[in-house]
Amino acid sequence: MPHSQTSAPRDRQVGVRLARGASPWLLPTVATAALSLARARRSGAAKAVALPATALAAGMLWFFRDPEREIAQGRVISPADGVVQSIMPWKDGRTRVAIFMSPLNVHVNRAPLAGTVTSVEHIPGGFVPAFNKESENNERVVWHFDTELGDIEMIQIAGAVARRIVPYLPEGTKVEQGDRIGLIRFGSRVDLYLPEGVEVAVEVGQKTVAGVTRIDRD
Repeated sequence: MPHSQTSAPRDRQVGVRLARGASPWLLPTVATAALSLARARRSGAAKAVALPATALAAGMLWFFRDPEREIAQGRVISPADGVVQSIMPWKDGRTRVAIFMSPLNVHVNRAPLAGTVTSVEHIPGGFVPAFNKESENNERVVWHFDTELGDIEMIQIAGAVARRIVPYLPEGTKVEQGDRIGLIRFGSRVDLYLPEGVEVAVEVGQKTVAGVTRIDRD
């Protein structure tokens, strides 16, 4: 294993919290809403701003929610909330499961298996809609995990609105299955590559829940 190994911080059971990496988007909207509400009684302009600003702040709070999950049992679990967009055999024998995440989904991604993060690579690219085939060339972060099934590759792909992927863990970190590993802001996609011989349990169009939906079949 390369590099010294650290462990991912364990989740505290506090119900629903806000995602790490939300502050650059969340703080300005909440501050604008609070300021416009405070001035609304004395200023017509502030009153006009208060309603949309408050609605936007509420939307941001909803988008950046990060609920606790009871992690499911199984070899491979979903790394993302969303809908299975495609299931595609790959040239090297692996199977790619692509999960599309709409702006309404929780956007915190989780480790599909227990293991060690062996690589976290940021690759610059475009920002076409994540449901578009050309999104494979979008801005992305490529993860590799050393697991009991061997090397597992997972790719976080930015969408047309998501212009920032926030990895939580560095190379060398030990993770438990279901640990939070990163955030993609707004609509996006997560691709998971299953090793040769691992049968897929989900179907195209099926909804997935990060840390809960099992991806493989016994």
